[in-house]
Amino acid sequence: MNRNKSTSALLEILFVSARLGFTSFGGPIAHLGYFHEEYVRRRKWMDEKSYADLVSLCQFLPGPASSQVGIGIGVMRAGVLGGIVSFIGFTLPSVIALILFALILQGLDVADAGWIHGLKIVAVAVVAHAILGMAQKLTPDSNRKAIALFALIVVLLWQTAFTQVGVILISALAGFLLYRNHADEDNSRMHFPISRRFATICLALFFGLLVLLPILREVTSLHWIAMFDSFYRSGSLVFGGGHVVLPLLEREFVPTGFLSEEAFLAGYGAAQAVPGPLFTFAAYIGAVMNGWIGGLIATIAIFLPAFLLILGSLPFWDTLRRNPKIKGALMGVNAAVVGILIAAFYHPIWTSSILAPIDFAFAAVLFSMLVYWKLPPWIIVVAGAIGGWLLAL
Repeated sequence: MNRNKSTSALLEILFVSARLGFTSFGGPIAHLGYFHEEYVRRRKWMDEKSYADLVSLCQFLPGPASSQVGIGIGVMRAGVLGGIVSFIGFTLPSVIALILFALILQGLDVADAGWIHGLKIVAVAVVAHAILGMAQKLTPDSNRKAIALFALIVVLLWQTAFTQVGVILISALAGFLLYRNHADEDNSRMHFPISRRFATICLALFFGLLVLLPILREVTSLHWIAMFDSFYRSGSLVFGGGHVVLPLLEREFVPTGFLSEEAFLAGYGAAQAVPGPLFTFAAYIGAVMNGWIGGLIATIAIFLPAFLLILGSLPFWDTLRRNPKIKGALMGVNAAVVGILIAAFYHPIWTSSILAPIDFAFAAVLFSMLVYWKLPPWIIVVAGAIGGWLLAL
């Protein structure tokens, strides 16, 4: 009976995450909006506060935040296997699409297609809905509204790789000072079925590979190890999501001659066109270099650090977030996350999507379909693609 229950839980996670993997366009912030809609509002797999705390942790860790949130939700639902299944469901559609692009469609220009523009407008509606829901819960008082405003202004005006981490640290300090004696009625527990010993092994493995792979690369001079090292290091050192990893990958592979500038830019356009995490751009680069096997190895290498970090952090996270002083810091961080989301909503989502009054009108229609008529997100995605194609005509 228990085995049947765990199998059905894994199948449910696979089904839901794969559907998100096929329909989640618009980059990491949009993905968090889709996750919020599916896992918090519709399925009630976790409450608003737990989701916000998980997002805060993943924003703070290096790596692809939206993928790490998906892994964390899968772990909460069905252990480590649940995390792996959630990751596969969400990531595999774009990995397959980008490997196919690399093998077949390198000469095709999809970045400017009308239906792609429609999907960007969908991201506007989805993220706006998520921000409204999270802002009501996470910035109920003037202090937290001020922290969110601070985060919004700083992240918009100083767009560097470490701005986001700096904002989160300052907001944590502000939250600690303002709310360290705050009496919080919320006693929700986050259950992660992972032992602390397993978590410690994951963290040791993360740092061990970061040190060991460059040494192996120098000693062996093997092409596969050099490739694995480049992708692993890129995945380990990225704060701020997929858009930040693209220049890192460019520096790793174009000057070294692994990849031409033209091939890199063609893949960049393709990566913007597919749903799912931007980190799957690694699959394209790997496939250009070494066929579909190279694409799969590149995907494993770039996502492995994110996996090890989230599995290594989760068992300690619930204890930390329930400590009164840490709770105060988290209240500040959660408010900052709202500001960071609003900043990302403006740039790059709004600035690359709403180019004319008709785009804004279409976004308002999609927003109403999602919020007022309560239509499922996949219908919004299909409507956005068709509408974008018609607008281009």
